[in-house]
Amino acid sequence: MIQLRPAELKAWLDDPLRPAPLLLDVREDWEYERCHLDGALPRPMSGIQSSLGELDPERETVVICHHGVRSFHVGRLLEHNGFRHVINLAGGVAAWAKEVDRTMPTY
Repeated sequence: MIQLRPAELKAWLDDPLRPAPLLLDVREDWEYERCHLDGALPRPMSGIQSSLGELDPERETVVICHHGVRSFHVGRLLEHNGFRHVINLAGGVAAWAKEVDRTMPTY
């Protein structure tokens, strides 16, 4: 699984020539409500197995959590279930807030 730093994801999202990936936020609802990347799809890790049918296994998918650990595990689950383009946001939203968007609330 590819590991992507926040600045690399920001550059990707800012590139009008590159199709945007699915931003899959696997944190709990209260965490998502506190802060999230614009356009991210909230699907808590606890229910991800039942959400697999809603996701496109061919789409580039960036999995996001607080620090990058839960997202890594969900990414592995996605790969195990036939998803071919899975990327983990290394450092999660905590790193995004530190490296890309210092106005993002942290917890």
